[in-house]
Amino acid sequence: MDTIVQVDGLRKVYGATVAVDEVSFEVSVGEIFGMVGPNGAGKTTTIECLEGLRKPDAGTIRVLGVNPQRESQTMREHTGMQLQQSNLPDRMKVWEALDLYASFYPDAANWNDLLSQLGLEEKRNAFFSKLSGGQKQRLFIALALLPDPQLVFLDELTTGLDPQARHAIWDLVRDVRARGKTVLLTTHFMEEAEHLCDRVAILDHGRIVALDTPAALIHSLKAEERVIFSLDGGLSPALEKALSSVGRVEVQGLQVTVHGKNSPKVPLVSEVVSLLTELVVQFRDLRTEQPTLEDVFLSLTGREMRE
Repeated sequence: MDTIVQVDGLRKVYGATVAVDEVSFEVSVGEIFGMVGPNGAGKTTTIECLEGLRKPDAGTIRVLGVNPQRESQTMREHTGMQLQQSNLPDRMKVWEALDLYASFYPDAANWNDLLSQLGLEEKRNAFFSKLSGGQKQRLFIALALLPDPQLVFLDELTTGLDPQARHAIWDLVRDVRARGKTVLLTTHFMEEAEHLCDRVAILDHGRIVALDTPAALIHSLKAEERVIFSLDGGLSPALEKALSSVGRVEVQGLQVTVHGKNSPKVPLVSEVVSLLTELVVQFRDLRTEQPTLEDVFLSLTGREMRE
């Protein structure tokens, strides 16, 4: 598969702070590639170096086969960028923003089509200040697509959005990829990366601590499944002993969590339910939780995500 982004030994330092430390990776044409991690991990600095907005202190970068620092015209014409701190004048109308930005490109996409495709037709005459958070982000995606780019950069696209708006933006990102574009995004939401990305680089303290598909990263963790349920009467010593035979038992108030791994023949949840039934225990709200990318992150870094 063709490579559209190549990064080798990227390093960026601000005074005594090493923001990006020997980062190397490649992005293939047509994939959604995610850089994930907490705020301060080096994601935005990395993506801004790729966009040509910041000069690396060391390492080599090739985007679309060129050095983004030296080939700014190629970057403008063939990449689309949604920046983390994007903004527009409050009194600028939606159609005015699209019309203005379209004038910057020799072969701009039809902004009227983008207006319709991104669900902004009804807001074409609305002032930027009157748009909701999700509508603003859709407008920024439209602006990023105006040069009809081969590669689209999206930096912390859904920060501050409610769950409904976030899922709508995810659908739009998938649609961008379906148009034949390559997407490189940053996020500190592990769920977002797990749902969207073909491959994920997990960054922490400026370094890549893992890079693979979400499924492979989760599988490599060999993490335990969790079976969670509630007991109105609390956990008896006999039940705790029985459950301990299939996994590690954790109790928080009336909620019981059994951590364990599925055996080749019997899923953990089946073992737990069989024990509860055998001991005639009334339970409610039973559910299972599978390992996630957040579990991978916590395993690799030993601490919770930072907002």
